[in-house]
Amino acid sequence: MFKQSRLTPLQKKLAAERKGRWAETLAVMLLTLKGYRILARRFRSSAGEIDIIAAKRRTLIAVEVKARPTMEAGMYALSAAQQQRIWASLVSYAQSHPRYQDYDLRLDFVVARPRSLPYHLPDASRP
Repeated sequence: MFKQSRLTPLQKKLAAERKGRWAETLAVMLLTLKGYRILARRFRSSAGEIDIIAAKRRTLIAVEVKARPTMEAGMYALSAAQQQRIWASLVSYAQSHPRYQDYDLRLDFVVARPRSLPYHLPDASRP
């Protein structure tokens, strides 16, 4: 039999952080190729964090990125509470950047899966 390695909680957290950053990098590349302008990564406000803030035409977009083994796992990984926090953070971003105050707001979702291109779901949620 072979011995299973045991990761400490800190090692698990660091591995998840690396995987999340890699998924965000893939999402940025995909969105850039699709014509989105990336305005911020890991934007934090008092309401919460947005993985990516992008713009396309006159739309300001919060992009939530999830790295999951399957599409199904990724699609169920965004709770209603998370969506509300992301919306509140996007409104905060728009209010603090006068240029974007008249833009439409949108929440997109990107699922990054192993050995697959990231899947982009535009307009995944509305308040």
